Amino acid sequence: MIDETLLKQLSTAISEQLNVKILINEAKSIHGGDINQAYRIDTNEGYFFLKMNDAEKYPDMFRQELAGLQALHNANALPVPKPLAYGKVGSRSYLLLEFITKGQTVADFWDNFALLLARQHRVTQPHFGFNTPNYLGTLKQYNTPYSNWPVFYAFNRLLPLIRMAYDQQIVDKGMVNQVESLCKQLPRLFPAEPPALLHGDLWSGNFMVGSNGRACVFDPAVYYGHREMDLAMTRLFGGFDTRFYYAYQAVYPLQPGWQQRIGVCQLYPLLVHLILFGGNYYNSIREVLQAY
Repeated sequence: MIDETLLKQLSTAISEQLNVKILINEAKSIHGGDINQAYRIDTNEGYFFLKMNDAEKYPDMFRQELAGLQALHNANALPVPKPLAYGKVGSRSYLLLEFITKGQTVADFWDNFALLLARQHRVTQPHFGFNTPNYLGTLKQYNTPYSNWPVFYAFNRLLPLIRMAYDQQIVDKGMVNQVESLCKQLPRLFPAEPPALLHGDLWSGNFMVGSNGRACVFDPAVYYGHREMDLAMTRLFGGFDTRFYYAYQAVYPLQPGWQQRIGVCQLYPLLVHLILFGGNYYNSIREVLQAY
């Protein structure tokens, strides 16, 4: 909960960042995931969405999330809640966003979703990566720039995580060797493509239907990567409607062999979930690696 003292501190901090006097009338707790506390705050300037967490545990998480949201917002493709401010009050960090009102899907919801994601994926830069490290969940996501996707995927994604899992005694040396072997095969598996602006954590829990009946995405782990990473992520944890995949393929066709690369692309989020949550993710990772 947010007590009166913290509310006053937040009002002052947000007012300074937005350059307008903000008076918080009420902060209503709403679902915000496993890491953060989330609130709909009612102010003299309308509703806002507020996220808070432990500033000592995650000192720069919201700063990085704001940068990612700003990159997606600037792409003028998939809508995101407009990022407004971030900061620290006492021992807690906060991120202030536009409040999105839920709506009902329109008839072409999935087609439009796919079209806008394809438009976002056409936003590019010379190198894979991002200007700073950020997070996927609570794990640091390394974004050291590389001009080559297989090298980026190996050294910034797969190898750091499998070694972390080994150090934490979650996996054995045999699985480490399998991932290292797979990394050597990545150049023949992935066709060359320009770096695409990725959401980075695009699963069914990270979008909602806005008041206009269109998709709005949030909680990104943004970087420039291979676009099949986003699409493979959408197939985890329930997947998207089939119409989404047909529509994407129609406007921005994937290169041959994409079906065989789904598991390889899912290996990164599966490793993240194995480290954070354990459980059956080990078996899912083993199934992917058996083919290599």
